[in-house]
Amino acid sequence: MPTTRKTALAWLGVWLLAGGLSSCQGQPDATPVRAPADGTPPAPAILNSVEYAVQETLTLVNEGPGQPSKHNLWIALIQDVWPYQVVRTVEVSPNDYQLVTDEYGNRYAEFDLSDMPAGRSVEIRLAYRVAVHELAYDLGSCRGDLPDEFTQAERHVESKNPQIVTLSRSLSEGKGSACKQVRAFYDYVGNNLVYSFNGADWGAQAALGEMGADCTEYASLMMALSRAAGFPARYLEGLWARGQADEDARTEHAWLEVYLPGVGWAPMDPTLGRSSLSRETYFAHLPPDHIIVTVGRNPSTLRGASYFTHLYWPGKSTTIRVEGFEWQVEPATE
Repeated sequence: MPTTRKTALAWLGVWLLAGGLSSCQGQPDATPVRAPADGTPPAPAILNSVEYAVQETLTLVNEGPGQPSKHNLWIALIQDVWPYQVVRTVEVSPNDYQLVTDEYGNRYAEFDLSDMPAGRSVEIRLAYRVAVHELAYDLGSCRGDLPDEFTQAERHVESKNPQIVTLSRSLSEGKGSACKQVRAFYDYVGNNLVYSFNGADWGAQAALGEMGADCTEYASLMMALSRAAGFPARYLEGLWARGQADEDARTEHAWLEVYLPGVGWAPMDPTLGRSSLSRETYFAHLPPDHIIVTVGRNPSTLRGASYFTHLYWPGKSTTIRVEGFEWQVEPATE
């Protein structure tokens, strides 16, 4: 079942300040990560909506023996992402934090925890009400221009790797329309990767081997195949609401969207669509159970982690441990 990383990154002995981040005080507002612009393809059909109560809890413990002179935590905030979801309410505790925004438009609550003495623990709680839409895309017209963005190789998306370029060309050959080419990438990933929770982040090229793959590799390989063929592809990381109801599944999840000409950004989940029984459900269609937390494969603020990251200095004087990081996702009640 789907999973993704939930690691925190602590830099010991070195204090790093992330540049290029905007900052402001107060509670997060409903500014969307992105919204439709003039001249874009028509919006998808919204078939259904489900509202969820989402709770996130993170606990940090200073094991001592000293107190850090610098200690900051960044935790990604669920926000409006058109047309997938709308955040009705959000509560963050404690409320002493700053808002920062990264290069993808993701927003974070940044906490200064430098006054954390040895033996003390800090609990961060976030509570949301999120309305999630079921979306369906019309693939009848799959012609037009492609935007010149999200097409480059990057860490874990090795779209210029010779193996991936050759495979992308082979899969797309003779397929005709752009939608059929991207569907060939989707089917290949579903048919050929073997799901295995690895707890790591190997990326697209590693998924071509025999080490197994989880949702991060499923999404990364499809992104790389798409980008190698010139199709913009974007990574989405968040929550799979049904993972709470299945003891063999996990809530943390990753999927992607590919820009189809004449269609726009279309969501795809090759991990959940790997079975022939669910293949159609997750191609240019998304049930109302995927909640986006961050957009982009390598957001700079997270520094290689997922959902949150924390930095402290100096590491020689103390040790700060992540004692717990948990999600609870349930259908909202009145």
